[in-house]
Amino acid sequence: MKKSNPYSLQWVLVRRLILLQAATLLVFLGLLTLVFFIAQPRLAVDNEVATQLVAGALGRDGDGRLILRDTFELESFRKSFPGLWFVVRDEKSQELRRGNVPAAYVSGGDELLRQVDRATLTFEPECPHPAASYANLDSPAGRVGVLASTIASRDENTGVEINVDLHIDLARNADGSTNWLRVGPILVIVTLVALLPIVTVMGFTTLLTTPAVVRRSLAGLVATAEEAGAIDIDNRAVQLRTEDVPQEIASLVQAFNRALARLGEGYEKRNRFLMDAAHELRTPIAILRTRAELLREDPESRRLLKDIERLSHLAQQLLDRQVLDHSTGPRDVVDLVDLARMLAADFAPLVLEAGYEFSFEPSDGKAPVCVRPQQIERAVANLLRNAIEHGGGSGCITVVVDETGGVEVHDEGPGIPLDERERVFDPFYRLRPRSSGAGLGLSLALEITRLHGGAIEILDGAWIGTHIRLQLPLAEAKKPAIKSSCVARTS
Repeated sequence: MKKSNPYSLQWVLVRRLILLQAATLLVFLGLLTLVFFIAQPRLAVDNEVATQLVAGALGRDGDGRLILRDTFELESFRKSFPGLWFVVRDEKSQELRRGNVPAAYVSGGDELLRQVDRATLTFEPECPHPAASYANLDSPAGRVGVLASTIASRDENTGVEINVDLHIDLARNADGSTNWLRVGPILVIVTLVALLPIVTVMGFTTLLTTPAVVRRSLAGLVATAEEAGAIDIDNRAVQLRTEDVPQEIASLVQAFNRALARLGEGYEKRNRFLMDAAHELRTPIAILRTRAELLREDPESRRLLKDIERLSHLAQQLLDRQVLDHSTGPRDVVDLVDLARMLAADFAPLVLEAGYEFSFEPSDGKAPVCVRPQQIERAVANLLRNAIEHGGGSGCITVVVDETGGVEVHDEGPGIPLDERERVFDPFYRLRPRSSGAGLGLSLALEITRLHGGAIEILDGAWIGTHIRLQLPLAEAKKPAIKSSCVARTS
């Protein structure tokens, strides 16, 4: 089965936003084009509006002369543009003027303008004459030509003057209708060329800004993921925060917290059961040992006492394993060399009784470590018991302590195969099923060492037997004022 690779939400959002923006722009322009096609609107500026309003206000008197009626629309327009001027000429060259008409526009009205539907008149930038609009329109007074502008001179502008001149001439058929077979492809090409820079700029902007926006938006989720990655069996009661998590992800985080709570509750129940069972086993084991000691001295009774001792040791290891999960309280700075020397003295008779030679090789200096001494004694004692159990019953068992915070236990037994060196630290795993050990000693030693920020490893070398090293972090230097406490470094 092919394993799927995780995708980047950041780049998925970038791609989709670019496509969404491009699609939105195309749809908007399509709708705008449809509206223009159906409504056929005309774009008008102020001057063009003036020509239309003037044409709508025209009339004639009884003698047939042009007159200007006071319409509401024209009066409102004059209030907005007090500089309005215009010139009206009909087909009989009758003329009507209002406002301050610039001299450049007074002499207009030739035959060329009569043939123009509408036009925008402009001058060079250095010329003071204002732009004006001309249109031949149908009015209540008949067909007239209207020339109008909202200002008489460019000096009257208070800001920026903007002239809009847009003219699109479409190919037409003989009957005057638009030839869409020729016009359509060209309009599509022109639209794509016009949209390409816009889409490019939008895409480039999205590509630059979206990753930063996404990272900022998902910062709370990233922090929550880091918190989740730090959860292990030793801090299983931790609950992930949901304050900075997006609303869409909050339900997933809450479900994860509920799952953690259920797992922690189940783990606590199991621990309580094992601890109670270990406690309950100690009493009948003690009674059994007492009765076995009263038996007649023979090989069977000695074998029975040995089995009872193994069972007692197993119950104690189970109890020690559960107590580890509830280990709290301050640690003390102790000299690892002195601690190992004391253990070596206690175990020397047991090692010699089992048929081994015994050697203790301490460091010349001190190795201060910040630990719970009883737990470290238990861990080193388990290493020594493991050496006695699996050392082959001959050779020398050696304890080495150095100034870096390491304790090594050597034996000259058959050793541990390379492919078994990780499994021997699993609870209840025994390299030799018929051995008298319970398979908890190395597991318990490993757990104790990890709780103190250290590690245990099986060393490689050309020697005979097994060399196991327990490494603890050295205590950090402290001021004399805080002798009662210590700071432990974690791995």
